[in-house]
Amino acid sequence: MSSLNLLVVTPYLVLAGTAVVVMLVSTFSKSHALLLWLTGAGLAGTFASVLVAAASPDRRATALLRIDDYALYFTGLVVVITTAVVFLSYSYLGRTERQRSDYYVLMLLAALGGSILIASTHFASLFLGLEILSVSLYGLISYPRARVQAIEAGLKYLVLAATTAAFLLLGMALIYAVTGFMSLRELAGFAGQATGWDALTYRIGIGLVLAGIGFKLAVVPFHLWTPDVYQGAPAPVAAFVATVSKGAVLVLLLRYIGEVDLAKGGVLAMILSAVAYASMIGGNLLALMQQNVKRLLAYSSIAHMGYMLVALVAGGSSSRIAVAFYLSVYSVSLATAFGVIAVLSRPKDEAESLDVYRGMIRKRPVLASIFTASLLSLAGIPLTAGFLGKFFIVRAGAGSALWGLIAILAITSAMSLYYYLRVIVVVFADEQGVERTRGAGPASRRMGGRLAAVTLSSMTAITIFLGVYPDPLIRLINAVAAAAG
Repeated sequence: MSSLNLLVVTPYLVLAGTAVVVMLVSTFSKSHALLLWLTGAGLAGTFASVLVAAASPDRRATALLRIDDYALYFTGLVVVITTAVVFLSYSYLGRTERQRSDYYVLMLLAALGGSILIASTHFASLFLGLEILSVSLYGLISYPRARVQAIEAGLKYLVLAATTAAFLLLGMALIYAVTGFMSLRELAGFAGQATGWDALTYRIGIGLVLAGIGFKLAVVPFHLWTPDVYQGAPAPVAAFVATVSKGAVLVLLLRYIGEVDLAKGGVLAMILSAVAYASMIGGNLLALMQQNVKRLLAYSSIAHMGYMLVALVAGGSSSRIAVAFYLSVYSVSLATAFGVIAVLSRPKDEAESLDVYRGMIRKRPVLASIFTASLLSLAGIPLTAGFLGKFFIVRAGAGSALWGLIAILAITSAMSLYYYLRVIVVVFADEQGVERTRGAGPASRRMGGRLAAVTLSSMTAITIFLGVYPDPLIRLINAVAAAAG
């Protein structure tokens, strides 16, 4: 590998190296602030190396990874969201945990796994990235050892990940037995060539792999684990699972779909369409009945995955643009909402109940405004980035005449207004909520509170800015989508 090729994989090397450095430093120093800034410096270095790799004219690195502009864009998004989650975690860990060093190591490794998954073009790198991500999430979800709900959520996710790995490995084995290769591009080309028993075996293998991916995306009917894990996991970790973990798997699926002509691959198009229908309807209907804010966001995330599947079914360059924009704004908005939950959470007791947020506009007006903006963006209200995200999804679907999917998207989006606005009404209610909301006050005067405030304010500003003036991000996405096409 030449020095230039090595430069292209620098983002992965920096992420892995930062995890090692943080782990080694934590054996000599227990300074929480030092570990935070080492992690932040490593993530900043990773983002800088993404920019350097993007400027490199030679992207040849390994047959297992395709490090094109599209992969680098989503790797940058992973780094940005991970940085926000890390900064939000500082004050959260300061209030709830005594042991904090392992958390940052696991977060860096999870980001590394997601980044590898995004660039994967081979079953070997796919499985490696997925396992690095999953194993890290086991520890992150169950990190608060004093909370029974967290341990339970970690065990449930462990069972889920083991099931997913079994589906994926069996599917990969069947596919390899028939085709003799494991490259995603070669597999896409093989789709219409198999006949007889080979065709049946191949389709079973593809079905098992798609089922494994469905579990990770938490789309219907593979969604049952989602609310329990989101409720039990620490709020910053739930934000990471809902954005980085799901987003990396979605980009991987988009990578494979990009090699297949869905207009000719009727079975795959029908499967994805059916899952999109079920996810949009099921996710929103289940969210309507929730009084727990974390479970509400969990079910709504299922619906958002269904929205993005509409763009995947549409295919073409408009699909890549729509998914890139929607995933970007969805990640920022959802991470902001979970960030507010993290700020309000107390030791052994997360801010889950709607009663916690009652009358918050009077006690914490800035935090209430941030929470409201994030929910409005998730609902797709105009002048927020979420509205434009849904516009691009609809445009991609209309370009492929997916009128049924578009109709369900419009109906379920209107349905989602009810449960998002219900939370906002509680935030602006005259009655006072539970006293615990005042417990977050002193934290705002410490470094962790200030860091959380700056992070949440910055993400809210991005949400509003992209809703009013999205041109810079659209131009960037158009450029990377054209290069990927």
